[in-house]
Amino acid sequence: MNFIVCVKEIPDPETPAAAFAIDPVNMRAIPAKDTPPVISPFDEQAVEAALRLKDAHGGKVTVLSMGAPSAEKVLKHTLSMGADEAFLLNDSAFDKSDSSSTAYVLAQAIKKIGAYDLIFCGRQAGDFDAGQVGSGIAELLGIPSVTVARKIEVNDGKARVERALPDGYEVVESLMPALITVSNELGEPRYATLKGIMAAAKKTVPVWNAQAIEGDSSRVGPAGARTKMLKLFIPVRESKCEIIEGENEEDAAGKLALKLREIKLI
Repeated sequence: MNFIVCVKEIPDPETPAAAFAIDPVNMRAIPAKDTPPVISPFDEQAVEAALRLKDAHGGKVTVLSMGAPSAEKVLKHTLSMGADEAFLLNDSAFDKSDSSSTAYVLAQAIKKIGAYDLIFCGRQAGDFDAGQVGSGIAELLGIPSVTVARKIEVNDGKARVERALPDGYEVVESLMPALITVSNELGEPRYATLKGIMAAAKKTVPVWNAQAIEGDSSRVGPAGARTKMLKLFIPVRESKCEIIEGENEEDAAGKLALKLREIKLI
């Protein structure tokens, strides 16, 4: 079986708030010094989902990432986990892509790869949390998609998926090929072994540009974007503290109750 996984490089979610910054003019996050970007956590679980099926049924796992040259480290990480090959989609034409143009680039790369049984994506990226790229890829490829999967099984050319719900789960069955977005309920991804790290270090990650994937210039980057970011900023939270005093504890408690009722908290 052939599995394809789409992953994204994001700023480390564990970055301290004080070290986090944004570029309000170009509307992008500025990575903190000495804190390198990491693979989006949901995408790492998508890699794990593909590897579990490979362990059970055999086959090949190919990983794609659209991003800066630094995303090669993220792809090397997936190779050290057990993926077989990886490709980096890098071109200045891809800059300032939104979910729509990103989905188009990834779909074109998947067409270039060729045959596949299942495509995996994280349920959403760990930075902007849009959760649109996976479904967009499926739409462009004309295949069914199942979102927020917590468990995936394959049998007789069909994928049986347990979808996470707020109060439980539901079971969905889909013909293959199909695209599945993976949620954190799948479980922790495996650690890379020393053998896997050494093997990944020896592998080359080919880089594909817009020409390599036969991309339509009107559908990549800002030209293909269907949304426009108006403003990117760090919220400013202000809080005020008011001390409620009284002649004694009962008097203070009564005043506190009146104050809470005044601001409609009780």
